[in-house]
Amino acid sequence: MKILFLHAGDRVPSSRFRVLPFAPLIRKAGHRCTLLGSFPQMYDYFPWLGFRPSQMLKRFTRRLHLMWAAFYRYDVIVISREIFDTPDLEFEKRFRKLTRTLVLDIDDAVFQRYPEKCEQLTGMCDLVIAGNRYLKEYLENWNPNVIVIPTCVDTREYPAKKESAPSEGRCIIGWMGTSGNLAYLKVVAPALRELAAKLDFELRLIVPDIAPLRDVDLEGVRVKHIVWQGKTEVEELLKIDIGIMPLIADDEWCLYKCGLKLLQYMAIGVPTVSSPVGVNSEIVDEGINGYLASDTTQWKEAFTRLIEDAELRRKIGRAARERVVQKYSVQGNLPILLDALKMEHEKRG
Repeated sequence: MKILFLHAGDRVPSSRFRVLPFAPLIRKAGHRCTLLGSFPQMYDYFPWLGFRPSQMLKRFTRRLHLMWAAFYRYDVIVISREIFDTPDLEFEKRFRKLTRTLVLDIDDAVFQRYPEKCEQLTGMCDLVIAGNRYLKEYLENWNPNVIVIPTCVDTREYPAKKESAPSEGRCIIGWMGTSGNLAYLKVVAPALRELAAKLDFELRLIVPDIAPLRDVDLEGVRVKHIVWQGKTEVEELLKIDIGIMPLIADDEWCLYKCGLKLLQYMAIGVPTVSSPVGVNSEIVDEGINGYLASDTTQWKEAFTRLIEDAELRRKIGRAARERVVQKYSVQGNLPILLDALKMEHEKRG
């Protein structure tokens, strides 16, 4: 098969984890695989150029991609989320005309931003790939042909943490994400504040910009900021002892998240504590490969167990990595992806 992936840019998480790691494996399996990313990246713009000219440049780049697709006549075109973060469907409709098989991949509740667009885009595709069952159930309202392929981790790029003894003499509780998501730390902040008065630990935040943290009350908590960089992401993760993923229980956006942060922690073999929201409850087996915490008491209890017991951290961490290898690895999900694309292509071949 000749497969074209239209993705958001190599720094955008949906591309980094749902497109780019699969490409070399698809080629190795004997298929032609082309990646065409947004330029500038989907959610970015060049300050020196200005916002509106940057958007014009993105559209010009996609016009070149249309010419490319028209010339090479791909068997399958896969759209990652959407072509543009805008309400229009102009380019999606044009790519629709250039292939017999159009596939949409969705890993977040993008329908909350542009519901009408998402409905139309989902309906005009031959196959929809959802990042979890919650997304699948929602998207099936508009297209009955939806399969689940979870957001995956390339376990070759995420080695298991060798030591579970506290780093630098104290446990490091780690959180990694985008600056805008720092607000989720409000969920766990009360537990961290109370715990800081009793136990010695550090909260390490691996994030581009820590400025939004000013709205989170972490008084008394030892906090260290590490500037996120793609090239050092795994290296920094390997320094933490416990990973956290707090989410807001009654927030619909959180319900549809794919648990990527959680999977990254688990892939390196460290125990996690997370909110039992959405797919998190499916990824984590309570007390076996991680802990789920619904309130301040549960967060404190889980942290206390893990901070005080290095052997427990090792045990939970090993089970966590095994869970990722078995169900959430790129290598394990590649056959599911290829079989689904092949089936849709043969239907129209």
